[in-house]
Amino acid sequence: MPPAVAYLKSHLAAIEGRNWRLAGGIALVIALHAAAAVIMHQTEAGLVAKVAFVLTWGVLNFLMLAVLRRPVAAAGLSLAIIVVLIKLSQLKHSVLFMTVNFVDLMIIDTETFAFLLKVYPGLRFAVGIAVATAVPLLLVAWWFDPLRVRLRTATVGCVACVAGLTVLANATPTDPYEEFYRYGYVSKFGRSGVTAVGDYFTRGLFEADAAASDRLGVAGDEACRPVARPPHIIMVHDESGFDLTAAPGIVAPPGYRDHFTSFDGKLRSLVVEGAGGPSVFTEYNVLTGLSARSYGRFAEFLTRIAAGRVERGLPNALRRCGYRTFSLFPFLGAFLSARRFQTTTGIEHFYDIENYYSPGVEPDSFYYDNAVKLIARERGAAPMFVLVYNAANHFPWTHHYRPDLTPEGWRDPGNGLEADEYLRRQAISAREYRDFIARLAQELAGEPVLIVRFGDHQPSFARNLIDPSFDDSALSRRIADRDPRFLTTYYTIEALNFRPADLSSARDTLDAPYLPLVVLEAAGMPLDPSFAEQKAILQRCRGMFYRCAGGAEARRFNRLLIDAGLIKGF
Repeated sequence: MPPAVAYLKSHLAAIEGRNWRLAGGIALVIALHAAAAVIMHQTEAGLVAKVAFVLTWGVLNFLMLAVLRRPVAAAGLSLAIIVVLIKLSQLKHSVLFMTVNFVDLMIIDTETFAFLLKVYPGLRFAVGIAVATAVPLLLVAWWFDPLRVRLRTATVGCVACVAGLTVLANATPTDPYEEFYRYGYVSKFGRSGVTAVGDYFTRGLFEADAAASDRLGVAGDEACRPVARPPHIIMVHDESGFDLTAAPGIVAPPGYRDHFTSFDGKLRSLVVEGAGGPSVFTEYNVLTGLSARSYGRFAEFLTRIAAGRVERGLPNALRRCGYRTFSLFPFLGAFLSARRFQTTTGIEHFYDIENYYSPGVEPDSFYYDNAVKLIARERGAAPMFVLVYNAANHFPWTHHYRPDLTPEGWRDPGNGLEADEYLRRQAISAREYRDFIARLAQELAGEPVLIVRFGDHQPSFARNLIDPSFDDSALSRRIADRDPRFLTTYYTIEALNFRPADLSSARDTLDAPYLPLVVLEAAGMPLDPSFAEQKAILQRCRGMFYRCAGGAEARRFNRLLIDAGLIKGF
């Protein structure tokens, strides 16, 4: 064959090969992006969520392009990340009822990973297989890909998508309760990324004044000396507890409001910091006496952040006065680092469902029974502080939970499925709470007992009943603006064999961070310098804490606690 002909033939073959690779590369890019579009359609609901998905997908792709410069490899790796994110979110939700948030990457929590590996022992093997399969495929895609993208183009694209995601996240803020929904995995992750990073660089993890002009006094080393025999203290964390008659038009059974009445006949309101789901906000309030709002957008992870850092709190104050402290947690202690957080604040004995067998969501009587058994086993010369959780009134309210426990003669009042089921469960709770008080009176005959019960947040459906004129978007904005109608629950004070020493701080309407102060004063405990200062804030702010002076009082108080060594690491 003549050399010219051979050269022409080989050159044409090379062109055909390049064209084939080029066509194949374009087809693969289209297929990968189409696969992402299918995932978006299946997992995202609503225009805003879908736009957030597209922008998040764009950020990932352009980041990968900036590193790899190859569209096939970049799209393949981005798709793999999206799939892994969704699978991890579904796994996390199946165990912890929350989806993956960008803050999960910012706050490394080995306890949660260890917990997931314990619950799913095959997870480590599955991850290994997935990595071993994905890496060779991505290397082949990187080698095969004939397409190239300039670094400048990838950078501009990434910046544009981040800017769009930032505008979207700030224009349409997410409702914190959406973390509990099993959908929108990618859009929620993307929006949380831009807001969390922005918050971290502008406000940090925790709000506090840069400096304070004064200092807290120093608590003496001598033993705390109450003026009288200290009572046992029992706090009941009433899941989704709320007086539903606060919503207009609600018909409740006779005597319904008696369940929210204290020993002195008063109805007291507690203003919490979360609506419809975040129990950890109120848990943080009542254990530390501080505000969840000090963590800004990181509040959903505050117990993980506070664990090992925030030592100031009710349990530690009571331990200084000779109390033994206990917590009966209704879930696994690794949930949002609950065990580590509570032990940091002074809980000596933390029990979760690994300590007392619980095959599922149990009625209140299950937790009360375990509390009575604990008290009978552990009581001695020292008074006890016991934090008891309930779980039966957790969402959803679309089915009859334990119909066998329905009070005799119960009839649905006709408020609708969720409201009537909620009221039925509360009727069960009220009966079982009265039985609990009777058992305490018998078990602790003659011994003083203080019982403080509180609702951690309103049920999620209540927001639509409180003001039916708002759509979901308007309701989310109202809640973000801290409209008290959506944040008000209740607290009650009961006493056995003694009369509360001081109820001056137990106002008819009280912000949740003051509840530890109410407990200490009602029990007759001397206030350490930090609680004495907080009482002065309560009096100045008329029962408001973070809501007072736009958060200035809370920020000043946080600085005082940092300077006193009661908050560390911020």
